[in-house]
Amino acid sequence: MEVSRSGYYKWRKRKGTLNRYQQNRETLKCLLLEKWRKHKTNGYRNLAEQVRLDTGWIFSDWLAHQVCKSVGIRSQARKSKYINPGQEHIKFPNIIDGEWSVSRPFEKVVTDTTILKNKYGMKELTMYIDVFNNEVISKSVSENRQGHNIAGHMKALRMFLEEKLKRGYASVETILHSDQGIAYTSRAFTNAHKDYNIIRSMSRVGTPTDNPKIEAINGWMKDDLYIDFNLYNSEHMEKTIDDYIYYFNNERLASSLQYKTPIQVKLESGFL
Repeated sequence: MEVSRSGYYKWRKRKGTLNRYQQNRETLKCLLLEKWRKHKTNGYRNLAEQVRLDTGWIFSDWLAHQVCKSVGIRSQARKSKYINPGQEHIKFPNIIDGEWSVSRPFEKVVTDTTILKNKYGMKELTMYIDVFNNEVISKSVSENRQGHNIAGHMKALRMFLEEKLKRGYASVETILHSDQGIAYTSRAFTNAHKDYNIIRSMSRVGTPTDNPKIEAINGWMKDDLYIDFNLYNSEHMEKTIDDYIYYFNNERLASSLQYKTPIQVKLESGFL
């Protein structure tokens, strides 16, 4: 068989054992599974980056994909569908119009309200998110009143305006983009921010794709909250949401941020 005696005995000695590449692959499988079981909404790229940060290993996304596929790891996040555009608002047109490039915090901010429910009740979560780094600047959790809870919107707005002043952005313009909900078109809402250098922009009617930043984040958050943070069974919804917002800003790696956290991006860019 043209096999050397020493080669034969070496093969017989290692027969049935894994080589170092196979051992590393098994270790990687365990690490990816551990990360995925904690956050099942994460895809293989996100899981791979978390393992790299924890271990210092250098390996490709393709290897992570192959390993995830072999053990059945798959993101449980939902997929969005395209919706045809509607009409613009008369007073506040869509001035962003798909142009989301920014160079600093508080240049463009998006806001929206989403409904969260569990077996104990329903809540409205209103958020203001900075397009610069996807940071949740302010939020309000209030009782669900079918989109008519002006108080919850106003509370989140006041907190956002306070942050704008506190962080030193009072003198710069901020484009605030929202949908055409009742709260955002109300006179009280418009008057509340008139002295804060705010320029309004609105999505077209029934067109969530005009505000893709916050629509996507809403989807990620709901997946994370229900799958990873067990929101449906939480007896203290507000605390669970608070814990998640902290995790989102400070710990959750985002592919759109080159697998960094919002706070990390802001600090590394030299902003406070």
